[in-house]
Amino acid sequence: MNKVVVIGTGNVGKAYSLSLINQNTKIDELILVDIDNKKALGNAMDLSHTAMFTNSNIQVKAGSYMDCKGAKIVVIAAGANQKSNESRLELASRNNVIIKSITKKVVSAGFKGVFIVATNPVDIMTYMVKKYSDFDNSKVIGTGTLIDTARCKFLLSEKINVNPKDIDLYVLGEHGDSSFVSWSSATIGSLNVKDIVLGNDLKQIERIVKKSGYRIIDLKGETSFALALCLTKITNAIINNEYAVLPVSAPYNGIYLGMPSVINKDGIKGVMKIKLTNEEANKLEDSIEILKSNINKLEV
Repeated sequence: MNKVVVIGTGNVGKAYSLSLINQNTKIDELILVDIDNKKALGNAMDLSHTAMFTNSNIQVKAGSYMDCKGAKIVVIAAGANQKSNESRLELASRNNVIIKSITKKVVSAGFKGVFIVATNPVDIMTYMVKKYSDFDNSKVIGTGTLIDTARCKFLLSEKINVNPKDIDLYVLGEHGDSSFVSWSSATIGSLNVKDIVLGNDLKQIERIVKKSGYRIIDLKGETSFALALCLTKITNAIINNEYAVLPVSAPYNGIYLGMPSVINKDGIKGVMKIKLTNEEANKLEDSIEILKSNINKLEV
């Protein structure tokens, strides 16, 4: 049985759950867990009533941490919301307390599957889930720079009028202000993006990508829809044993950060180290140092 447990039924948890149903994901049972039990029950009922309009046979239920036993995946979508003008890193200390409590409860219930973490700052929180769970590195995955990559492809597709699915590029590093686009390896068809788009335009796209999350929060108070589909993409890669290459938050140099990684039924099969220019390599090192510094502050 393919059972998925979602911890946190706020905006991201709700959107993710609906996405699983709409995409007819090969899940048999979806369990919603929330500190507000009535909220979890209400969302489970509401999602169940979509059955007439979908081809999904997913059974949606409200549950408890004990339902994590036997689950293939536990998705952590709980945490304090990012405030307007607040960086993801400033969330770290607040959400660390929440993540520790959740992780300990999930593991105590007998969970042996794969964690997917959506809580920001996602690279640091993914590292903390690994620490508190003592799971193998491969069993803990964060959404990483998958959403940044999706944003970048969309913006570039608007610029040059091509389908974003036909653009091959990665945003790497921290899911945050130190992220960067590996333009040196970015292609459309067999052409390098840098041969098609002016350098100043690429810099502008990269700036917008970094600010997109903040802008959306300013406008609507949270981000949810695109992130929910990122979670669904990772979920499908695990459930379907896809060996998909996705820029998720993965183990790298003793921490977790956004790197293209092979995802299959067991979690992270491997992390790909793509060729970087000297400038890009320096940006990656900067991102690593920023994350390590913030992790050290939490571990004091």
